Amino acid sequence: MTKAFHSSGDVIADRRAGYAKMLAEGGEHAAAADLMSQALEITPDWAAGWDLLGNYAEKAGDISGAISAWRHLEALDDEGVFGAGLKLAAHGAGVAASGTAVSYVEALFDQYAPQFEHALVDKLGYRVPDMLDAMVNEEMARLGITGFAKALDLGCGTGLMGERLRAKSEHLEGVDISAAMIAETARKGIYDALQKAELVAVLNARRADVDLVTAADVFIYCGAIQPILTALLPALQPGGLAAFSLEAHDGPESLFLRPSLRYAHGVEATRAALLLAGLDILRFETAILRQDRGAPITGMLIVVRKPLLDLCAANDGDCTGGDVAA
Repeated sequence: MTKAFHSSGDVIADRRAGYAKMLAEGGEHAAAADLMSQALEITPDWAAGWDLLGNYAEKAGDISGAISAWRHLEALDDEGVFGAGLKLAAHGAGVAASGTAVSYVEALFDQYAPQFEHALVDKLGYRVPDMLDAMVNEEMARLGITGFAKALDLGCGTGLMGERLRAKSEHLEGVDISAAMIAETARKGIYDALQKAELVAVLNARRADVDLVTAADVFIYCGAIQPILTALLPALQPGGLAAFSLEAHDGPESLFLRPSLRYAHGVEATRAALLLAGLDILRFETAILRQDRGAPITGMLIVVRKPLLDLCAANDGDCTGGDVAA
């Protein structure tokens, strides 16, 4: 199942939805919402229609109308493909799950894959792979690292990060939750191996077999950072590096779900989480990651290292972090 527009099964409802789409594209979101309401009177069980109605109402400034539409959607969308729960949580009408909304993220990027690079790089000024790569290169030079035996690129997408890792990695693996993204990057021949999977599951299946892990704008869809870090530590070889980005916010919450349905993390809470996980912080910087809805998005760019002494091995396997991740 995808999020792409599909038929309601009724010609009249589809026609009204088509007119609503045209109105929305012209900026007439209130009128678009009104037409979608008429379409849904004919086909009240049309999940995609309720998603469209909620989105149009939100853009028209009718938040109560959007919430009502998303509540209808939530009741119809058992798989969570349309992200109704996230949308409700982002507007204070529900509680977001602590982890990745897998079905929603998978459907989002399956739909987004064909235009991903053009939209992100050309329109939104996306620079995270370049910035993370520069930081990794600087730490390699400082630490005397000439290359990586095995690198793992989480949320590899269409290979924007992988293109920068290829020359410094003997074996480069890419992981993504979206089959369409995997298909796009497979055409480029960047990675030695590609896998469609959820990232925490991938990390939990590994034990000290990678010396570089990257995640460019990936954890922003995953919720709480601590479970990811708990899985990351035992997956890294002693002395291995991890480089990743997060969106940042200055509020008191350690985690904040934005209307964009991406998570922002508290700066100080993130520092504390890294230390609690047992990772050495090599670089921790804030920067503009991209533009979104006409505004700059500030984020964190982080490079950490697993201590050279593997505490799990030193304690004969008695390692709390490793036990949790197993």
